[in-house]
Amino acid sequence: MTPSPSPGTGPSPSPQSAPPRDPRARGAGPPAPGAVALAGVSKAFGPVRAVDGVDLEVRPGEFFSMLGPSGSGKTTVLRMIAGFESPSSGRVLLGGVDVTRLAPFDRDVNTVFQDYALFPHLSVRQNIEYGLKVKRVPRAERAERAAEALATVRLHSFGDRRPAQLSGGQRQRVALARALVNRPSVLLLDEPLGALDLKLRQEMQIELKQIQREAGITFLLVTHDQDEALTLSDRIAVFNAGRIEQIGTPAEVYEHPATAFVASFVGTSNLLQGEPAAQVFGEAGTYSVRPEKIRIAHPDDPAGPGEYIVTGTIREVVYAGAQTRFLVDLEAGGHLVAARQNLAESGADLARHRGSAVLLAWQREHTVRIDT
Repeated sequence: MTPSPSPGTGPSPSPQSAPPRDPRARGAGPPAPGAVALAGVSKAFGPVRAVDGVDLEVRPGEFFSMLGPSGSGKTTVLRMIAGFESPSSGRVLLGGVDVTRLAPFDRDVNTVFQDYALFPHLSVRQNIEYGLKVKRVPRAERAERAAEALATVRLHSFGDRRPAQLSGGQRQRVALARALVNRPSVLLLDEPLGALDLKLRQEMQIELKQIQREAGITFLLVTHDQDEALTLSDRIAVFNAGRIEQIGTPAEVYEHPATAFVASFVGTSNLLQGEPAAQVFGEAGTYSVRPEKIRIAHPDDPAGPGEYIVTGTIREVVYAGAQTRFLVDLEAGGHLVAARQNLAESGADLARHRGSAVLLAWQREHTVRIDT
């Protein structure tokens, strides 16, 4: 059976294309320099080109995330911003100033790592004051600034404890306070929540966003966790094979993926290509639609206005607690995954749907055509 458009809708409008990747607001005067800017930055390790011609600008006060799989180049970019690696070519700028050849201690940035790197023999307060002590900041000022940093991360009463007496989340907050006490213009975060369990990581994501808002400085996060990037970020750069595939707000990246890689890596997406795509959309190409946008119905149900409609057979049912995912083999060829919230049925009830004929429908505006 060939998929049919809903009746009375007229010619099919073209699916949405991705919006401009990094729109700039128009202003009356020249824009302020970015907190961080990369101009044609590349990095090679022997024959391996880890970063390949990256251009990027992070705005002052922004929570910006670099998201990508292992080996995509995001951590190497962070290390070049921090000064731990030197670019093979290109420039690194902080606040409009070229810092490409400056040592890490000459850059107005601090880095928070996944392993915290706290001194076990020092108290929390001493850990936080350590960098200020190295810089010969007077004792009274050190104490005042450490108290402010502890209050910012909500650990004001923990100053006399040792790291071993803290939970993982508390140790992470001490590491943040130690970086914030130096009052950097940019805070770099290298997978800072990766060592925490899922529940604590989710709690710390909310804490981290609140801390960034209160501190009012630029946060630049490296992560491979899509949910983390979507939760925390004002904007996201999606990395793949040393290049940036797309930059945008979480909603832009999720709802309007610019490439097939972004569609498949950020969340779960369906890609239809070739003959199945031509049958469904009336034109060859690569198309993306998110599983949660798809409505599951009985084949005899009427179509809604402005919907794409396909028929198929449920091959597999995956119960995931809050929702269930249905893998549907389409009569047009290919397959789609549809997601449905578990409002009434249990996992055992849902398993009986395997092998059932279904109709899948979704609004046309939820389809994104991807240029490949």
